[in-house]
Amino acid sequence: MPYAVTTDKVRLYFEEAGSGTPIIFLHEYAADHTNWEPQMRYFSRGHRCIAYSARGYTPSDVPPSADAYTYKHFYTDALAVLDHLSIAKAHLVGLSMGAYSSLQIGLNAPERALSMTLAGVGSGSSLENLEVFRAQCRANAEQYETIGSVEVAKVTREAPSRIPFLVKDPRGHADFYGALARHDATGSANTMRSFQGRRPSIYTMTEAIKKVATPALIICGDEDDACIEPSLFLKKHLPASGLSMFPKSGHVLNLEEPALFNETVERFIALVEANRWGPRDPRSLVA
Repeated sequence: MPYAVTTDKVRLYFEEAGSGTPIIFLHEYAADHTNWEPQMRYFSRGHRCIAYSARGYTPSDVPPSADAYTYKHFYTDALAVLDHLSIAKAHLVGLSMGAYSSLQIGLNAPERALSMTLAGVGSGSSLENLEVFRAQCRANAEQYETIGSVEVAKVTREAPSRIPFLVKDPRGHADFYGALARHDATGSANTMRSFQGRRPSIYTMTEAIKKVATPALIICGDEDDACIEPSLFLKKHLPASGLSMFPKSGHVLNLEEPALFNETVERFIALVEANRWGPRDPRSLVA
C-alpha cells in the first residue's frame, strides 16, 4: 500500500490516478479518501489526482495522543503527501475540515498552492458561540470513546446539514454513514478533540486572509447554515475569490451534487490555468 510519511513519522495512505497538473483532495471530518471517488474518476481524465486519508483515518496511522492532531499537523500532512510525490505545487480541493486545511496552506505555504477550492468551509467559526462549539467537540470526542463509531454514526446521520443529502440520495447517504461507522474511534475522537475543538476561528485571521493572493473558489450549500456566513466572510476578504452557492444543498457537496461540483471546480481550475481568475476588479466595488 502506498504511504507518505510525515515529519513526526505518521504514515498517510494515498491513492493517485491520471496525469497532468496535480490536484490533491482533502476530505472532511466524517469522510476519508474514498469519499473523493467521484472526483478522482472525473478529474483524472485530465489531471494527476491524489486523495489521501488524514491521520487518524485508516489505513493511515492512528496516533494515540490528541496532541498529534492539531490543525497544523493536518495542513502540513497534505504538504507531506505532495513532498513524497515530488509535487512542488497543486490545486487544493478541500471539503469542510479539508477546506480549512487548504486555507491554512494558502496562509502559510502559498507557494505550494496553484488554487484553493474551499467547500463547506467555516463551521464552528462564530466567535460569539466559539466556546459552546468547542465544548460540544469535547463531548463528541467522549462519545466516540464511550459508545464507538458504529453508534455515533447512528446518532449523527440526521444532523441538520446532512439532511439534504438524505433527501436527495438515501442510498448514497446510507453508504456514507456505513463508512463512517467503520472509522477508528480513537482517531475520530482525537480529531474532534484537537483539530475540531482547538482550531482558530477564521474570523481571527482577517488581516492574514486579505493578503492571500491564491485563486480561491468558495462553495457552500444554501442549507448548510453553519457555513453560509463564513463563506460570505471569505468571499469578502480573499482577494482572488469567487463564491458559488449550491441550491437546496447541505454539507456533503461533492457527494450530494457530484456533477455540479465537478463542473464548477473544473471551470474554476481551467480559468486559473488560463490565468483568467485574478483579484476582484476594484471598479466592481460599491463606493
